[in-house]
Amino acid sequence: MSPVTLGPAYDGSMRALLVVDVQPTFCEGGALGVEGGNAVAEGIAAFAARHREQYGLVVTTQDWHIDPGAHFSEAPDFVDTWPPHGVAGTAEAELHPALASLSPDASVKKGQYAAAYSGYEGTSDDGRNLAHILAEAGITSVDVVGIAESHCVKETALDSRREQLPTRVVSDLTVPVSPDQGAAARAAMAEAGVTYVTAAEAFPAD
Repeated sequence: MSPVTLGPAYDGSMRALLVVDVQPTFCEGGALGVEGGNAVAEGIAAFAARHREQYGLVVTTQDWHIDPGAHFSEAPDFVDTWPPHGVAGTAEAELHPALASLSPDASVKKGQYAAAYSGYEGTSDDGRNLAHILAEAGITSVDVVGIAESHCVKETALDSRREQLPTRVVSDLTVPVSPDQGAAARAAMAEAGVTYVTAAEAFPAD
């Protein structure tokens, strides 16, 4: 991969935008479609286009299942087992068409042979994990957006805090599987020190 060109820091930190699992498989009409997923994809595309220069790095994550074992089930419980989704090489597993102009600096794929919720469980095509990518670029804080708030967004945000990174979730650029699961996820993230901002609040000087 060619060297990353870092944009100017907005607030004295080098901030990354983590775009989590914005794939057709998790949007309306997909195998595990979440209500509001397509609107979130469109919103992320507009937000990233407006604020691209305020991020030192933009990284996408994707579910990219090859043979994830018990993660897939013909009788899923929708807690630990799920119907097939994000199958590697299918159109549903690609990035959402709304992100066609995103031009991320790095991309990681996760869950090839086991369940994987956090983007930190993924690797790039050249074998680097997300923590390595962020550290290599000198990232000191992250914003997390994507699908679903109650699952992969939550786990990615929690792992960002475990990496000692100040972490924000952009509240109107994510959506949970259900309201109850969303509330539980927000409580878990708040306890870990994740903060919430709206897209309008993210860069208030604009």
